[in-house]
Amino acid sequence: MLPFTEKVIQVIKKIPEGKVMTYGQIAKLSGHPKAARQVARILHSMSKKHHLPWHRVINAKGQIAIQDEATYYEQMMSLQAEGVEVDASGRVDLEKYRVNWQSDYIDLD
Repeated sequence: MLPFTEKVIQVIKKIPEGKVMTYGQIAKLSGHPKAARQVARILHSMSKKHHLPWHRVINAKGQIAIQDEATYYEQMMSLQAEGVEVDASGRVDLEKYRVNWQSDYIDLD
């Protein structure tokens, strides 16, 4: 497994319950700030194998980005079950729910 892939998996695993991160935020923390699409590919292909909290990853607009209707609603319901407010258009308030590494201390080592 590539070091970037390993780092992405590590970051995603550490997203706390009730919080979200964006694909770009994960890419930046993993050392490649322009690799948001690669984060999406890793998330899609590795979530089950590595038991990743995939539902806590959303796009930079604060929206659920999944096109498949059943998976979209699964993500919405999973976030709501953790206390994350998701509006009818699938939007999450990033100011309120995005992980802030300065205030939400998470050890990435």
